Amino acid sequence: MAQALASDDRRTLAQWWLRRAVEHAPSEELSRIAVRDFRYVRARNPWLTRLSFAITPDSNINNGSSQRSSFLNYKLSEVLYGQPVEYQLGGSARALSGVEYALGLTTRYRFRELPTRAHDLILSVDLRAYSLSSEAKALAPTARASDFSFASYTLGYGQRGINFDRRGEYRFFVDVGQSWYGGNEYARFARLSLGQSYKLDRGRQINARIATERQWGVTRSDQDTIRADLSYTLPLAGGTTLWTNLTGAVATSDVAADEFDEIALRAQITFAKPILGATAQLGLWARSRDYDVSPHDRNGRQEDKYEADFTLIFNKIDYYGFNPTMRISASRTESNIALYDARRFGVNFGIQSAF
Repeated sequence: MAQALASDDRRTLAQWWLRRAVEHAPSEELSRIAVRDFRYVRARNPWLTRLSFAITPDSNINNGSSQRSSFLNYKLSEVLYGQPVEYQLGGSARALSGVEYALGLTTRYRFRELPTRAHDLILSVDLRAYSLSSEAKALAPTARASDFSFASYTLGYGQRGINFDRRGEYRFFVDVGQSWYGGNEYARFARLSLGQSYKLDRGRQINARIATERQWGVTRSDQDTIRADLSYTLPLAGGTTLWTNLTGAVATSDVAADEFDEIALRAQITFAKPILGATAQLGLWARSRDYDVSPHDRNGRQEDKYEADFTLIFNKIDYYGFNPTMRISASRTESNIALYDARRFGVNFGIQSAF
């Protein structure tokens, strides 16, 4: 059936039948053949769709403060400042616990393909809804879970090409989109990015990217952001892989308090040996962000954020070629302004394709 559908250029439906073939294969050998054929059909299918779904119990769904009070810088004039005024944090300004429900969709249509170049149209959807815990409802009686819902839709064009004697790949993407927060329009945006990867010897790879984004705020300020990334992949002994990434960003805005400079470093290890029968990944991330201007402090706003996450992909549990995943993450944001001090802990349950 899959071969008949593929021959009739109905490759997406053929892929579904091949997933059924993997699920019902009477032997490991026939299962491997079905996976091989699935990858063959997918490589020739102009449509590629990726779905993701996750449920995440989270200690801070609204990114609220972990403190009970903060200070507002009392400004007498453009040059004179009075004594900072302390005020109590309450309601949704405090960290609220609950559960996040996330649904993601990315679909790509490859409308032109040459031996070393491909042209794509890409549509992405990101939806997040929440439920509040009883503790959060007691802390913020007037808050509703829908106040924190988020939706984003983007449509764009992408081009990929092989270069440097097939050791490199360049990427060019441009897209436009809009986001909603709490059911209301949040911002419209346009983004452009250029990237280049290069394969070194012994499985090492380097990747560089520069991106710019223009954001037109509806309920927030307009903002322009330039971001640069440099990553390096290094195979370690025994099949373990280390991935590192260095990021720098600069944001300008029509509101001075929203302008910042940022530098971040992330490292991720993918272990060769299974842990609890699953593929395991450990990630560490640190980010420093500096705002020159803040209404809360005459010296501006400084933030340091630290995050760690541990992911398990249960490869031995397979249903139609999908594996369950679990991700545990914890983060701490330290700021000179108590309003932005935050702690967060979450356990994410999701699924991902095995092939």
